[in-house]
Amino acid sequence: MSQATADTARQVDVTAHDLPLHCPRPGAPLWARHPRVFLDVLRNREGKAVCPYCGTEYTFTGERPKGHH
Repeated sequence: MSQATADTARQVDVTAHDLPLHCPRPGAPLWARHPRVFLDVLRNREGKAVCPYCGTEYTFTGERPKGHH
């Protein structure tokens, strides 16, 4: 697992269309790729998840899919 630096950490807003969410996202440049990890942004009320590899913070925005509170 690598440590995220201030230069590589990002914040990304995601919606129900992006689920199931994984990092790196499709289309990420080759230099930004790491092993794919699935993230559960609906697990907590804040709707946030952080990638353990690159430190990118994903925030769920919009309406939650049915069955998720």
